[in-house]
Amino acid sequence: MLKVASTISRSIPLAKGCLFVRSAITLSKCSIFVSASESTRSRVSAHRREWHTLRLGAPQGVAYAPEANRLFVANDKGGICKIYDGKSFHAVGELRFEDDADNVRYDETSQKIYVGFGSGGIAIVNAPNGKQVGSIKLSAHPEAFQLEKKGSRIFVNVPNSRHVAVVDRDKDEVVARWKTDLAFANFPVALDEANHRLFVGCRLPSKLVVLSTDSGDVVAKIDISGDCDDLFYDTKRNRVYAICGAGKIDVIDQIDPNTYRVSTTIGTADGARTGLFVSERDVLFVAVPHRGSQQAEVRCCQIE
Repeated sequence: MLKVASTISRSIPLAKGCLFVRSAITLSKCSIFVSASESTRSRVSAHRREWHTLRLGAPQGVAYAPEANRLFVANDKGGICKIYDGKSFHAVGELRFEDDADNVRYDETSQKIYVGFGSGGIAIVNAPNGKQVGSIKLSAHPEAFQLEKKGSRIFVNVPNSRHVAVVDRDKDEVVARWKTDLAFANFPVALDEANHRLFVGCRLPSKLVVLSTDSGDVVAKIDISGDCDDLFYDTKRNRVYAICGAGKIDVIDQIDPNTYRVSTTIGTADGARTGLFVSERDVLFVAVPHRGSQQAEVRCCQIE
């Protein structure tokens, strides 16, 4: 029988004052890159056996391109995307967008980095040389987005426009806009490419909305915990992990592509709403912010 461990197996402490965390990982170097905003300063850290701290304005999304050994860190403040050498952590370049550089994704096939920014754009960056090679226009600021591996589409949450934008990467333009059936504040998103399903986390009300990537139709809606900010699909176990700021991880079983149920809820900490699922190691990392006596740390949940 498949199950999820109901406890956190271990934790990695962070500096006191860390309020907000996002993560990226490279298994080849056993490193975890964590973006942490603090009350008076900002940093991005990489964890092997020790922390390396990089001072930034207001770090948001993080992506690592292993082939180029480059770390890309988007900053809200000034819309700057900083580029670092993945070994020395020395700055090797930066890209300036209009404002609010946010989520970052890496396409390993084309070796391109995608950075959401500003009032409605996704920048396309060549990872090896750090040069911007294109951009995609959206109707409002993009939140989380997912890239197809076996197709050319990007699925982008655009909460201020109350839709999911579907982008054709060959054309670098929006080709469809999908609604989420009166569930709004759509921030996180995950993709089940094999079953043609897109999972959209909404906060108003707190729902997991499941869309068909063939038609854009809503095929299911499930109640989840509040303040969801990260979603991950586990292809081995046909599950969705919803990390929620209400201090919970909801584990949602995919009975079939149209049927879902919350099977387990794991307690975390208040405000712990971002993380990273590493399927190769069956580990779900959850970022816990510093709040009162609550220590900032990355908790590790072993998936069974």
